Amino acid sequence: MTAPGILAAEHLTKDYPNGVRALDDVSFTVDDGITGILGENGAGKSTAIKILLGLLRPTSGRALVLGQDANADITVRARLGYMPEHDCLPSQVSAAEFLTHMAEVSGLPPKVARTRAADTLRHTGLFEERYRAIGGYSTGMKQRVKLAQSLVHDPAVVFLDEPTAGLDPAGREEMLDLIRKTHREFGISVLFSSHLMGDVERTCDRIIVINGGHVVHHGEVAGFTREMETVFIEVDHGREGLIAALAARGVTASEDAGGLVLSGVDESIYDIVRDALVASGAPLRRMAPRRRALTELFERGGAPA
Repeated sequence: MTAPGILAAEHLTKDYPNGVRALDDVSFTVDDGITGILGENGAGKSTAIKILLGLLRPTSGRALVLGQDANADITVRARLGYMPEHDCLPSQVSAAEFLTHMAEVSGLPPKVARTRAADTLRHTGLFEERYRAIGGYSTGMKQRVKLAQSLVHDPAVVFLDEPTAGLDPAGREEMLDLIRKTHREFGISVLFSSHLMGDVERTCDRIIVINGGHVVHHGEVAGFTREMETVFIEVDHGREGLIAALAARGVTASEDAGGLVLSGVDESIYDIVRDALVASGAPLRRMAPRRRALTELFERGGAPA
């Protein structure tokens, strides 16, 4: 469990007037660092973020932000940043003008706001283009402007809703690097919502997986992938004998895709497999490690939260 004081959802349920239940008794906590909230489109990710931001009221339960109720104490919003998923930028003004305005809206004096705008545009790689109208920006540049406006007032926590939407592979990698750099250099905690499992796996320390309005997994990314390491073995014949030899050594093998899969293993498994191959006489064709991908959380219904 994470320490209180960053973000917490406590038994959140959200019903919409059309009868859709977007969240169903959802609970999780978020500590400092980069946390991914992962789910397919319509899973409830954006609803959870909007409740944490205080933009939506839950049907039941509560959301805590920096120890405060997100709906009861609106002053906490000054310490939050939000990068929305959809295009919402003014096309006729420059990035410098827009960020300065956003900084002033957040309470910074005009001179400080201009300085913060310039510094933030430098951080996001837009300093040289800061006086161009945003309407002439590429999709990648617009995504950077959205990120910049969420950071310009130096928030404690920033919410990023699908920050790589519309980007090509190179642009996605640049955005993910920028997100990591933002936390590393400024100490801003990040809640990163995405349906792209690879983005979350490469960027985040922890994940919260939501599927159908329920949390199906909550924990460390590294711990999840390490826990689910597997080894795949193919032999020319003698599979049954090998399964028995492995079982005699305390290892359970399951048959999959024409071979054997050994799950939840560590480095000692290779010595065990060697001994089992010798004991069973099964000729080895191929053996390779295989790590479970985050996509399997959806394909197999997830793990308990």
